[in-house]
Amino acid sequence: MEKPWLRHYPKEIPPVVKYDLRPLHSYLEETASQYPNKKAIHFLGKDVTFSEIYEKARRFALFLQVNGLRKGDRVAIMLPNCPQAVIGYYGVLLAGGIVVQTNPLYTERELEYQMRNSGATFILCLNLVYPKVSAVVPSTYLQNIIVTSIGDYLPFPKNVLYPFVQKKQTKLIVNIRETETVRLWKTVMHTSPKHTDVPCDPANDLALLQYTGGTTGTPKGVMLTHENLVSNTVMAIHWLYNCEKGKEVILGALPFFHVYGMTAVMNLSIMQAYKMVLIPKFDIDMMLKEIKEQRVTLFPGAPTMYIALLNHPRLADFDVSSIRACLSGSAALPIEVQEQFESLTGGKLVEGYGLTESSPITHANFLWSERVKGSIGVPWPNTDAHIVSVETGERLSPREIGELIVKGPQVMKGYWKNAEETAAILKEGWLYTGDLGYMDEEGFFYIVDRKKDMIISSGFNVYPREVEEVLYEHEKVKEAVVVGVPDSYRGETVKAFIVLKDDVTCTEEELDQFARKLLTAYKVPRVYEFRKELPKSIVGKVLRRVLAEEDTNDKVD
Repeated sequence: MEKPWLRHYPKEIPPVVKYDLRPLHSYLEETASQYPNKKAIHFLGKDVTFSEIYEKARRFALFLQVNGLRKGDRVAIMLPNCPQAVIGYYGVLLAGGIVVQTNPLYTERELEYQMRNSGATFILCLNLVYPKVSAVVPSTYLQNIIVTSIGDYLPFPKNVLYPFVQKKQTKLIVNIRETETVRLWKTVMHTSPKHTDVPCDPANDLALLQYTGGTTGTPKGVMLTHENLVSNTVMAIHWLYNCEKGKEVILGALPFFHVYGMTAVMNLSIMQAYKMVLIPKFDIDMMLKEIKEQRVTLFPGAPTMYIALLNHPRLADFDVSSIRACLSGSAALPIEVQEQFESLTGGKLVEGYGLTESSPITHANFLWSERVKGSIGVPWPNTDAHIVSVETGERLSPREIGELIVKGPQVMKGYWKNAEETAAILKEGWLYTGDLGYMDEEGFFYIVDRKKDMIISSGFNVYPREVEEVLYEHEKVKEAVVVGVPDSYRGETVKAFIVLKDDVTCTEEELDQFARKLLTAYKVPRVYEFRKELPKSIVGKVLRRVLAEEDTNDKVD
């Protein structure tokens, strides 16, 4: 068979799913009309209905339009999971703009690059990151800053850690003054909910620029159209065929500034009228409390989250039996974690696979029928996949290891303003993932290694080149190489091998403090090893893989 995996599809999942070629934001309007008073969001004790989300999204859309946004303009959203993140996202789309999702943990350096590259002219940000945003304005295209806070939606509980507050930070940022270019969320929400409809071509118009390192360490904007995101969400609906529209409660622990959380939680919930229980920061106590009290039924997550839950010292105090289905992504799911989690909850936990360039999901195991442990499962409906030779590009036979390539309506349009990188990864509609794997005789796929050197730490992508460039800026560093080493909790930990300049001394603490000023926390190396020289090829290229293997062998010995 051309697609041997189709013989394993349960009758409830069609090989080809049908979806309307329509704007992503039209689903919010539809759901708000059908379920106006249904709870759409539960956020730290506060409930928000679908009609409220739609009305406020229209207010934000009109504000953007009145202040000069035109179709195709980019609007950055720099927020944790909170109601404003959902409202802002759909408000941008209603106004005809393109969302640029931005990690609130970015340093000024990272933020400046993304804003310059995307050309964003508006940014919606949390008050706690306002100093970083205002600092990069002079060197970017930003003209309008909309500032919000968690307190805009509720008095923040004293016993809950404020998202993204550093331990040493004792004073919250308040009293931000409004100007012609800086507006407060509460002011924006006084705008009339009468935005102007903008024509949309779902197959070609962009909904999102999602930044990723792709096959190299240079961040690139993945251009995802309305059709890309709609099709992938509809595929998810069919994969979750036992879930009922308007009935499920989904845990929003995956950040919406990551495409996995955006599709598997936010867009899915808007389409299916699920209640989202939003978690603004990774806090396992908060997650367990919400699972118990809100009777969460769906829990898309990363292995790190499930591991943290299973190892919680007071796990027995929380009833998690409401969980029915979990799709794990972002990193490999250990088999023992899957088995322990399913035994604990009575629900299903399966591994999936995807990448930013595919909106993101292309493969998954079946939740309620045949599945293969250790496998990423089979391609989703409307999706094709092959294993090809890295050297020749020819299709390989079952169990032969090569590069995984995928094709489907969820595959990106290309990289923003980067035709060269686009041509290298997109060939005749096929997306070359850079991941090495194989397909068995039954059509189940397995990932065995990464062609690229990307590190996945706690579900986040870390690109060695980016970290190395920062380390090279230190005046005492002669050479720096970064690799991922196995970590039972994070999946992988960032390790740096350092060669110092002659006649200087330097400590791990000194390098750590330097790196933390320029990199988001999860990118900062947690282990440093100082060496007199690094292994290199005959042409002088550092043998990164040799270093990683040496580290692994040392641990085994």
